Amino acid sequence: MSVLLGAALALLAPVAVRAAERQSVPVIDTEDATLGTVEVPTGSLHGTASLDVRNGDYARGAYDDDDAGLSRLPVHAAVTLAGVLARDAAGDARLFLIGQSSNGFHAPSPDERVTPRRWYESNTIVALAWQPTKGLTTAAAYAIKASPNGVAGTTHEASLSIRYARARGLGWWRPNLVVTRRTQGDGGVFTLLGLSPEISWGETTVSAPIVAGVGWSGFYGPDSGDRRYASAGLALQRPLGRIATWRAEIVAIARDRRLRRLDAPDGTTAPVVPLATIALSVPW
Repeated sequence: MSVLLGAALALLAPVAVRAAERQSVPVIDTEDATLGTVEVPTGSLHGTASLDVRNGDYARGAYDDDDAGLSRLPVHAAVTLAGVLARDAAGDARLFLIGQSSNGFHAPSPDERVTPRRWYESNTIVALAWQPTKGLTTAAAYAIKASPNGVAGTTHEASLSIRYARARGLGWWRPNLVVTRRTQGDGGVFTLLGLSPEISWGETTVSAPIVAGVGWSGFYGPDSGDRRYASAGLALQRPLGRIATWRAEIVAIARDRRLRRLDAPDGTTAPVVPLATIALSVPW
C-alpha cells in the first residue's frame, strides 16, 4: 500500500507544481494602447474583468465627455481575453492574441437623449503581442471607439506599442512607447512616452506613472494642429485575497494652452486637471 501511495504522490507532484506556477500575460489599454502585464496561472487562455470609478474622463489629456468633478462619476467596466498562440522551446508563452472591450457609463447630460443615455462609451481593441525576451513586450493593435448614446462619433485607430519591465536597470523605469494613427475620424498621429517606476512592500506596490503625449497634425480635431500634454501621479496596488486586485491612482494632467482651449465649453480650461481612479480587477 505504501508503495502505491508513494507512486501516486510522485505522479501528482508535477501537477501540483504546474498548478502553482504563474506566468505574465500582456494586457493593452483601449484608450491609449499602452501595454501592461497581469500575473495568471499557466495555461493557454486567460481573462481579466475590471471595474473602475473616476472623478472624470479625459483621454490623452483632453476632455472625453466628463469634466473633472463629482457630479457624474463615470464608471468603466472592461473584459480582456488573452490567448497564447506560440511558446518557445522552454514552454514559455511568447506570442499572444489579445482582445478587450471597455464600456463607460455615467449620469447623462441633458444633451444625451439617445437611448441608452447612460452608456456613452464603448471601446474595443484587438492586438497581436510578442514577448521576444523576458520583460520586453511589443504589440500591434487596432481599436474601434464608438458611442452607444451618440454623444461622440466613431473613430478607428492603429497602434504600435512597446514596453520593457524588469526589476533592475532600465526595466525598473518600465518605459512604455506608443505610436497611434487614426484611420477613421479626425486623422492625425499620436505619440506617447510613459514611465512607471515602482517599489513594493510585501504585497503592496507603489508606482509613479509619468506620461508625455503629443497629438500631431489635427489628431485632437479639425485644425487643432499639434497639441501636447503631460501627466504625473501616484498609484497604489494590492491584492484582495487570491482572486482580485484593487488599485487607487491620482494624477495631475498639464496641457498646453491650445489643448486646454479645445475643452471649452464643456470641459475645464484650467492648466492642471486632477483625476482620481479606484479600480478592482479579477484575472483568471
